[in-house]
Amino acid sequence: MIRLRSLIFAGAFYTISAFVAVILSPMLLGPRKPLMAVLRGWSRLVTWLLRVICEVRVEVRGLEHMPAGAAIIAPKHQCMFDIFGSLAFLPDGCFVLKKELLKIPFFGWWALRCGMIVVDRDGHSAALRKLVTDARDRLDNGRQVVIFPEGTRKQPGEAGDYKPGIAALYRELGLPVVPLALNTGVHWAPRGITMKPGLIIFEFLPAIPPGLKRAEFMRELEDRIEPACQRLLDAGL
Repeated sequence: MIRLRSLIFAGAFYTISAFVAVILSPMLLGPRKPLMAVLRGWSRLVTWLLRVICEVRVEVRGLEHMPAGAAIIAPKHQCMFDIFGSLAFLPDGCFVLKKELLKIPFFGWWALRCGMIVVDRDGHSAALRKLVTDARDRLDNGRQVVIFPEGTRKQPGEAGDYKPGIAALYRELGLPVVPLALNTGVHWAPRGITMKPGLIIFEFLPAIPPGLKRAEFMRELEDRIEPACQRLLDAGL
């Protein structure tokens, strides 16, 4: 049944995503905010399909820690739904994406027109400077900059290799960083689309205040995210 439900969901997911990306592409000529409204609606529809077809429910915890305005958010990264799902509840999320994703037809256009931040992971110091500049621009518009500290997806329970991008934003922008724990990879496979019934949880954790030294900040970030994710895994939701 899991396999069958996953196949049905995959068909619905890709059909709806193609409709939004292609049929609504003329909207790309217009302003950004209506485009973000479309993405939020699409995200909520995907979340609903998960529940109806695959019996995967989604819950957001720690709402008292979720920022409403300009902020830096650092989630664990386990699967595609980390992005798709959080679009539904973030007020104006701006995701840091690797430039290779821009090669995906239509997806790249939507990402650019929605003001997502694109990073060349081979660009080293120049890429970090551009990341900080772009993030400052988005924050000036009251958006939430979402950067995955690990830079790539990890299996549930696998410790991350935290990259320097998040440290650069923390140091240069002087803002708190809000960690986000999750267990998405248990129910949405890190590779492919295999859905297992249960409860997906996104949990906002207390913000890390600005002013820490780099090593201390990175240690604090990992010490908050990893145990929180492990607790969600141990709960077997």
